[in-house]
Amino acid sequence: MGLMQRAYETYCAMESQHAGSYCSDQKEPLAPVSHMITAAQLEITLDEEGNFVRAAAVDKSEPKIIIPVTEESSGRTSAPCPHPLCDKLSYLAPCDQKKYDLYLAQLRAWAESDFGHPKLQPILRYVERGTILSDLQTYNLIKLDKHGKLADDGQLVRWIVHSADDSGREQCWKDPTLFQSFIRYYASKHNAPAAFCMITGKERYPASQHPKGLIPLNGNAKLVSANDSSGFTYRGRFSEDWQAATISYEASQKAHSALRWVATNQGVSFGGRTFLCWNPQGIPLPQPSSPVLRKSAVKRVKPSDYKLALQDTLKGWKEQLPEDSAAVIAAFDAATSGRLSLTYYSELQASDFLERLRDWDDACCWWNGPFGIQSPSLFQIVNFAFGTPRTENGKTKMETDERVMRQQLQRLLACRVDKGKMPLDVDRALLNRASNLQIFENEQRSTLLFTACAVIRKYHYDKNGEEWNMALEPNKRDISYQYGRLLAVLEKIERDTYDDGETREPNAIRMQSVFAQRPLYAAKIIWEQLKKAYYPRLKPNSRGFYEKLLGEIAVQLSEFPEQALNRALGDTYLLGYYLQRNELFTSKKKQDETEE
Repeated sequence: MGLMQRAYETYCAMESQHAGSYCSDQKEPLAPVSHMITAAQLEITLDEEGNFVRAAAVDKSEPKIIIPVTEESSGRTSAPCPHPLCDKLSYLAPCDQKKYDLYLAQLRAWAESDFGHPKLQPILRYVERGTILSDLQTYNLIKLDKHGKLADDGQLVRWIVHSADDSGREQCWKDPTLFQSFIRYYASKHNAPAAFCMITGKERYPASQHPKGLIPLNGNAKLVSANDSSGFTYRGRFSEDWQAATISYEASQKAHSALRWVATNQGVSFGGRTFLCWNPQGIPLPQPSSPVLRKSAVKRVKPSDYKLALQDTLKGWKEQLPEDSAAVIAAFDAATSGRLSLTYYSELQASDFLERLRDWDDACCWWNGPFGIQSPSLFQIVNFAFGTPRTENGKTKMETDERVMRQQLQRLLACRVDKGKMPLDVDRALLNRASNLQIFENEQRSTLLFTACAVIRKYHYDKNGEEWNMALEPNKRDISYQYGRLLAVLEKIERDTYDDGETREPNAIRMQSVFAQRPLYAAKIIWEQLKKAYYPRLKPNSRGFYEKLLGEIAVQLSEFPEQALNRALGDTYLLGYYLQRNELFTSKKKQDETEE
């Protein structure tokens, strides 16, 4: 019950400030108890006597509204069950007599109760006249067939009631006094015996049904339900559904409203799965799927600068958090169209949560071109590791199957939040992908290399505690690293002979996948091609520079046994390749600037 208790706690903390209030910085408001959030398509304005004034279509860009609902109507399916006030035309028009009578009876009971509201009688009188379809047709808002029947009865109507002393609360979906009127009225109708609530720990009126639409992406799916009395949902352990989990109506309403509010305004969806991360007191927290440090104008070129920026950012987050504040991380997915599953849940101190994000970003980082040292997002890691390259309009992009994306993203999120190690298969997938750079465009190639190197660095740190340097180490005692340097040099030699605008791939890149499996064999072939067609075209100074560099690398490789020189390379060859390549292009740029 950890999730529901935290959700209930969130509602209680946010109720006075946000329940029933529309804020410009939020996609949806927090729904009061006995209310839900939905979209309206039509708007009807009445005067205080219930006379029709005008009608209009609701723009699709307008936010969703708050409407009162009963337990039954909030989860209705095909069986007729009206909402108490705002509802679809099928209930407001006398086309379906059963639905129409049910709506009128329910609204009349509320309006004539001790908890009635001045807006209810005008709406009741207007609907009783049965002129809603002709009024809407006057404004060309609906279409009737040749038999006079409504073509689309699924449009929901919201109400505006003019009043001399309404103080700007003419819109029913924004009137807090109307919200409270229905809350008190509906609470007075609860006459079932109280039961122990497993969320609040108090004796309260139990919920017989629970709200749907908790995650907007998953529509009608419910997180809590027990309506399978003929199957095996609870049979074998309990004789009645309420014995499995007793939740009070109030706690269920508040917990579900809070979860929907958090999911709509803060949730992140990938591959059909929704990820939430929030603090029950409403204090902002960073998303665990994204790096702590965003791209900024400040280019962090030293590891010490990057670590300091991480520490300063962490300190900034911590200063906003009370000592005992919590961080709640959850992932939801629809197992079926009607069942919502909680696929991941973690709850920890917010300070621990922030430190775990920092620790991940501290180890999983690398050079990201003009942006300096950064950490890749989890989405970026999954997309490059498990996506499929697709070429469209001459451009290549990565597309990842939704099922793979949501599973792998949750897996990496759990590693980051729960201090897990970087999975070996993710490291190997990125190694294989980055060993075929020729199938990617330059921009994607750079992002792939950055992502792969960051993951490789994190993998080795998790494996043996080794922290790989993000600056070139010419004397690094690692055969794969030195072979990576060699590949970068062979590529650069050929590129130096290209004319401006040349897009042809060098032999080193075209043979990269072979080089990763049989480095000595591939290096000899590449070098023979360079000697014949490209090396003689270099300037004497350049030839001398590359001869010296190749000699240094050959010395490093000669220190390894001969039988090891043609074995498949490890993932660290990409680190050597990236750093040597970066060093060569930086040196070439400085040389060009000096010559100019």
